[in-house]
Amino acid sequence: MSREIVEAMKALADEKGIDPERLIAALEDALLSAYKKQPDSARYARVELNPESGDYRVIELLVPERLEAQLIVETIDEETYLDEETGEYVEPQEPEIDPRKFDDYRDQITEQDVTPDDFGRIAAQTAKQVILQRVREAERDMMFDEFQDRVGELVNGIVQQSDSRYTLVQLRVGVEALLPRSEQVDGERYDHGQRVKAVIKEVSNSTKGPSIILSRRDPELIKALFELEVPEIADGLVEIANVAREPGYRSKIAVVSYADGVDPVGACVGPRGSRVRMVVSELRGEKIDIIPYNDEPARFVAKALSPARVREVLVDDEQRQATVIVPDDQLSLAIGREGQNARLAARLTGWRIDIRSETEFATDGDDAGFGDEEETGGRCAAIQSSGRRCPNASLPGSAYCGLPAHQALSRFSGSSIVFLASFSDEEMERLSDPDLSQEDVADLVARGEEGYAEAAEAAAIAQAAAEAEELAAIAQAAAEAEELAAEAAGLEETDVDAEDAGEVPAEDAEPIDDAEAPVEQPVAEGEAQEPTA
Repeated sequence: MSREIVEAMKALADEKGIDPERLIAALEDALLSAYKKQPDSARYARVELNPESGDYRVIELLVPERLEAQLIVETIDEETYLDEETGEYVEPQEPEIDPRKFDDYRDQITEQDVTPDDFGRIAAQTAKQVILQRVREAERDMMFDEFQDRVGELVNGIVQQSDSRYTLVQLRVGVEALLPRSEQVDGERYDHGQRVKAVIKEVSNSTKGPSIILSRRDPELIKALFELEVPEIADGLVEIANVAREPGYRSKIAVVSYADGVDPVGACVGPRGSRVRMVVSELRGEKIDIIPYNDEPARFVAKALSPARVREVLVDDEQRQATVIVPDDQLSLAIGREGQNARLAARLTGWRIDIRSETEFATDGDDAGFGDEEETGGRCAAIQSSGRRCPNASLPGSAYCGLPAHQALSRFSGSSIVFLASFSDEEMERLSDPDLSQEDVADLVARGEEGYAEAAEAAAIAQAAAEAEELAAIAQAAAEAEELAAEAAGLEETDVDAEDAGEVPAEDAEPIDDAEAPVEQPVAEGEAQEPTA
């Protein structure tokens, strides 16, 4: 064989990006296959090729019968398998010994050179087919090695074909991927020649080559698109902590910043919403809520339910359950259409979320347990003058935050800030001093309890006065209504009496003809009217 063939193989290896040694091994296998096509070929042989000169030799292996029988038995044991349909073991019909096993018995095998003068046309054609097959196998292996480490990566391709089962996407020349129906977003169309972005979902190897599965439903697509549009995410300054997605409808992402002065939400939104608008455009109008991540579960759950306003969050760390209290007019917004907003918030936070309105929560009487740190989820239990709880986090081992006034509440029987209304700053410091015992501040505690009782009594009196005033207003309104009703009844009674007396209303009297009506003549003064006979 000429040196030109070896050079051509190396050039082919450079063109295809294949290891030259692999093609040289393929050429040796091709020559061995061509030798096997010879009529008097040896049963066991190997080919040695010199990559520099292009010379080759065919070496026959003279294997002893006992060794051959031993290797055949080993091959049968290795290739025997269990048939699932029949439940029986199936042995290979014509077992062939792996040539690599002969290397372990070189000292027992005799070798001789049987290089033929010419292979012939059929043998040359066989060698050509073997070389082409090995080149294709090498390309498939290279493609598999390239894409198996790119799972979850964003790729850009061109739609080649689309039907009811899948869409064929060309990633580059010679590389195609499948976008199955199960990984497509409902309502999206993929026309021929259209560019589409997707993430690599799965890469598997098969006899026909590597199978690359794409997805446009995977939450990783959201992460990849934001990483493409937001430089802070690509640089590691901002990280997407979690993604909850209902493809084609709505998504929620939690973002966190690891650099001072970098707003994670603002970085993802971009100037005038330019960055998030590009992501929404690529997702064909899918809505995206960007949520700031928070280590405190109560704050994180409250933010995850946006755009609804949350009044209060009670969390149970053991059950990983959060009870969210929202204003009555925000209940439907917090739940979302068909529960979508609540469902996405639960996926985003990993907590089970129970949303309740203020009216429902107050009716069920679920406000107990504010003084227990475990039931408040690490949030300060102090009740401010506005009636709302303090939003600060409680200190470890305490139900209150670090404010001295709130720490002082641990001395009293309740959590309302009203207990501290009559204390000065110095007295507040004494109450919040952990080194002082309860006996040391007993006088202050008694005064605070007394002040709270007086305030509660005053509030009760004020409420009772308000209720009495409201009842008086209702009674007055009722009396006025009765008076009006009595006047209306008197008018009706007067009309009935007039009818009983025979008075006929003017509109009901019969008209008198002017010709029949008597005319009274005027009588002069001093004249007497003559009597009529």
